[in-house]
Amino acid sequence: MSDSVKDNETMVDKVRERYAEFAKQGGSCCGALESTGLGYDGKELSEIPDGADLGLGCGAPLPQLRLQPGETVLDLGSGGGIDVFLSARAVGPRGRAIGVDMTPEMLERARAAADEAGLDNVEFREGRLEALPVEDATVDAVTSNCVINLVPDKEQVFREIARVLKPEGRLVISDLVLDGALPESVANDVYAYVGCVSGAALRDTYFGWLSDAGLGDIEVLRDVDFLAGLREANPDEADELLKRTGVEWADLAGRVRSLTYRARKPSS
Repeated sequence: MSDSVKDNETMVDKVRERYAEFAKQGGSCCGALESTGLGYDGKELSEIPDGADLGLGCGAPLPQLRLQPGETVLDLGSGGGIDVFLSARAVGPRGRAIGVDMTPEMLERARAAADEAGLDNVEFREGRLEALPVEDATVDAVTSNCVINLVPDKEQVFREIARVLKPEGRLVISDLVLDGALPESVANDVYAYVGCVSGAALRDTYFGWLSDAGLGDIEVLRDVDFLAGLREANPDEADELLKRTGVEWADLAGRVRSLTYRARKPSS
């Protein structure tokens, strides 16, 4: 096993450990922003199972996905299940909402919430996003909220999305990208990685991987300064990042972007 693969697997383990803590204790990797502040509908949130909303997102991709009754939707990195449960309401009893997550504690939490709510059109599967436990061309729509940035091999994630989508299937994803390289001390900081920041790829590279996977019609729907939001929502966490890495805000300003975008798999 090469050193780079070992390093990647070590980082995956760190992410899994961190998200296990979130599942057990609550908390957020993404600035502790309220879900309603990201664009979720407060009334809809009040109707999903208790404990599903852990505040782990950096956007609200589902409204733009425009799910239809009877569709199958897949949520990548489903966590406590918020987007799966909201999707299940949209696709109705003839549809299906599937969540994939690699953290057993998150899956346990989400499955318990689904059982308590008596939902039979949802399913939570354990797996990595680089090797989705989903059959080829079986999904109408894919979503994900601030998770792909945590995966070392993002290029493979996009290939997997293209594989599981039906022809003309679509995706709407919220994620982090970079509009400039991070200072080395931040890029190499483990806590910044599991905190959604240092694992982000440069914007052009990110969307290049998406295109190379055969996904087109890419459109950015929302583009905001992630760290500015973090600093406003959780100044203590932001100050700790600066102290730990020895950088100034001027070294980071505007570089970490929270995007919501859509794309589509072609018909052939």
